[in-house]
Amino acid sequence: MKLKLSHDARIIYKQILKEVLSRIQLEDSKKYLDNFYPAVDRDEIIKRQKYFEENFKKVDGLKNYLSKIRKIEFKLKYFPDRTLFVDKENYEKALKMGVCKVEKSYDNYLVIGRNRFDLDKVEPHLIVPECYVLTLLENKEILESLSVISERIKGESIAPKILNEVKKIEEVFSKKRKVEELDEIVLRKKEELNKRIEEIVKEYTLTLSGQEFLELISGLKSGYKMPEKFRKIEGLILDEISKCEAELYDVFGYPIEIFSKETIYPVEIDLKKLELIKKQIEEDISIEMYKKSREIIEKIYPFIEELKRELDLAFEIEFIRAVKEMCNNFSFPALVNNGLAFINGRHLFIKDPQPISYVVGEVREVNFEGTKGERVVILTGANSGGKTSLLELIAQIQILGQMGFPVNAEKAWITPVEELFFFKRKRSIYGAGAFESLLKSFAKAIAGNGTKLILIDEFEAVTEPGAAVKLIAEFLKIMHEKNYLVVIVTHLGGELMKLVDFARVDGIEASGLDEKFNLIVDRQPKFGILGRSTPELIVERLYRKSRGKNKEIFERLLLAFKKEGCKVENAKM
Repeated sequence: MKLKLSHDARIIYKQILKEVLSRIQLEDSKKYLDNFYPAVDRDEIIKRQKYFEENFKKVDGLKNYLSKIRKIEFKLKYFPDRTLFVDKENYEKALKMGVCKVEKSYDNYLVIGRNRFDLDKVEPHLIVPECYVLTLLENKEILESLSVISERIKGESIAPKILNEVKKIEEVFSKKRKVEELDEIVLRKKEELNKRIEEIVKEYTLTLSGQEFLELISGLKSGYKMPEKFRKIEGLILDEISKCEAELYDVFGYPIEIFSKETIYPVEIDLKKLELIKKQIEEDISIEMYKKSREIIEKIYPFIEELKRELDLAFEIEFIRAVKEMCNNFSFPALVNNGLAFINGRHLFIKDPQPISYVVGEVREVNFEGTKGERVVILTGANSGGKTSLLELIAQIQILGQMGFPVNAEKAWITPVEELFFFKRKRSIYGAGAFESLLKSFAKAIAGNGTKLILIDEFEAVTEPGAAVKLIAEFLKIMHEKNYLVVIVTHLGGELMKLVDFARVDGIEASGLDEKFNLIVDRQPKFGILGRSTPELIVERLYRKSRGKNKEIFERLLLAFKKEGCKVENAKM
């Protein structure tokens, strides 16, 4: 059974959700919040509390690891370098996979280049294992973080086993990346080679006789052998070319003889040879990549589903971490039979709020002077004294408690209720229509039976005080008879005390103005004491801040309060 929330109570619930969601780093973790709508069943609430208590102990220090978690999706792609031969039984299935060319055969096997690989099963992870292995390699950081998270939470992880196997493809993958850069590397080597040749030749000074010059020209035209002193330089250049090709061999593991020997300077690249060599290397690496990937996937494929479960666990743990972050220094409420109480509760959405302690109904664990377990409470006192904020705080604690979350108080006790009504004063709605609408809402709230917490903020704002007193008193009597928990904020506390002797009247009072003309208010209600609205302090503030003719008007208003015997402190006139 779920807690029923009125419109204004639902707004507070949504504010709480927003506060949790703002702390969740991973989009896939947000869905877990849907499982914690406020419950009514006590066993369910206790179950949720235990769930958080157990996991809160494990999440410390995991925020950075959790921030790196993402879903790992294995996307299949088409490989034009391979042909799958399948029997009639697997033909349609192979076509639907769409990962390579498909031909009919009596057997099931895969052909890549000059290699044939037999298949026991026609499955994507055996035909294109690279899609799985390389995806895992690309998500190495996720696997590393997942290892830490899973081992912390459940004491073991499949991620390290998968990661250790996947790392075995790194060498082949590195080769593949280098081949993609082959053209650029060869071009760079050519430029380096020509510079080295220029440096070598600069060291030599040649003196030619007339006869040698003629022989050189004649040799160049007729293919005549070059004189000895020239052949030495030629040999040095050819040595440099051989060294450069040896360096390329060290990088790629293939003989790459791609520099033209016809023109030794400047050195040129034989583009046809380069293209043939590149094609051969790509084919060999493709086969090596397939072999290694298949070897790896056959070992790790049985663990893929477990890996997905560990990722789901990480998303769940991120949700729990965010709840703990929001609920820092909060406490889990105890469940009682007919009351709500908290010690040093702090409003969630007020900066540096004053801690408030409060009780409604019978909570034996607390003993506040001036309280006797009253289920109906009338809250009175100063304007801007925090009465509405206290109603919001009560609602926050009740909703968080029934969600199974820790609540924003040092200690707390709640009764799980079936319905939570919060009637917040609507400052912009007046008149008969608003009054009629409010009466209908009240009637709906108190109709029926069951457990209810009802919070009311200044009912009298929509009608005249005389009528409001009669209506509020009768409503409170009905709620008292039905054992509802009720807190009503009103300026009619004095009048209501005479009509509803079962209700407790609490008060929040302002004691004066500070140096900036702000009200000095102790927002902690005084139990069993009627609070004054202290409008004279508002008038005094206006008087102090005014100039000219306005000041004269506020002075007269302030004097009127003084004549009536109101306590006006520090009013310098």
